[in-house]
Amino acid sequence: MADNKQKPQILHTELVAESRLFKVESVHLRFSNGAERFYERMKSGGRGAVMLIPMLDESTILLIREYAAGTDSYELGFPKGLIDPGENAFEAGNRELMEEVGYGAKQLIPLKQVTLAPGYFGSRMDILLARDLYPEQREGDEPEPLDVVPWQLDQLDALMARPDFSEARSICGVYLLQNWLNKKE
Repeated sequence: MADNKQKPQILHTELVAESRLFKVESVHLRFSNGAERFYERMKSGGRGAVMLIPMLDESTILLIREYAAGTDSYELGFPKGLIDPGENAFEAGNRELMEEVGYGAKQLIPLKQVTLAPGYFGSRMDILLARDLYPEQREGDEPEPLDVVPWQLDQLDALMARPDFSEARSICGVYLLQNWLNKKE
């Protein structure tokens, strides 16, 4: 593994497209062997995001079902959202949990920070295990109420087989949860 590999030199960046949510940059790079390439990437807002794996009790996790515009379908997954300015991942995680699931967590355990398509996106997401839940509902920004779906841990194989449980970060979350549970035993 080449951990000491020299990163390419950024010769120029230019904003080529912008929407309400995204900024696309063209990046002109020169690699250590002299090769030059233009890449496009989604410019990160720098705030990051969080995803929660809420454990209602020792045998039950909580999922949400919400509309996904990208696939034009209702998808089952874990609650998630952006970290607001001035928040850290734990504060954002607890807020998102209260807004989307109706619970707060007394204990948030970091499982892993992940990226999604790092060749194109610069964002990072902290995946947190939420334990010792207590009821607390906060107003969120969802356009419609989210369905909260309790799921038994002994039925994770059935969850993974569902066509509406397809979001890569949520699938990653299941594997991280299983790994955490195996180490706990």
